[in-house]
Amino acid sequence: MWDELSYGALGAVVLADTRRLRDCFASIDYFEQRSIKFVVAVNCFDGVARHNPQDVRIALDLDQDVPVVLCDARRRESSKQVLMALVEHVLAATPGGVPRGPSVPAR
Repeated sequence: MWDELSYGALGAVVLADTRRLRDCFASIDYFEQRSIKFVVAVNCFDGVARHNPQDVRIALDLDQDVPVVLCDARRRESSKQVLMALVEHVLAATPGGVPRGPSVPAR
């Protein structure tokens, strides 16, 4: 099902819960193997210790170019910031700044 959901995707968000970081590895591996750009959004919410994004990067063994952002997925503005980080990451990695692929027809 992941292949169908990600067909034509320009990027993805891996939502990380620091209490269960192991659960992120399958998603990260999936996107890395398919060269789909992604960001890791560390979900911060009440009652959970806050972690430094660099510590999360090390724990997940992420490349330095993968953005790691803190967020509260319950908050609209926070979620919007995550999506903006993803768009910036995809555009920065795209020659000419305009992604082309199955979901974006060439002009």
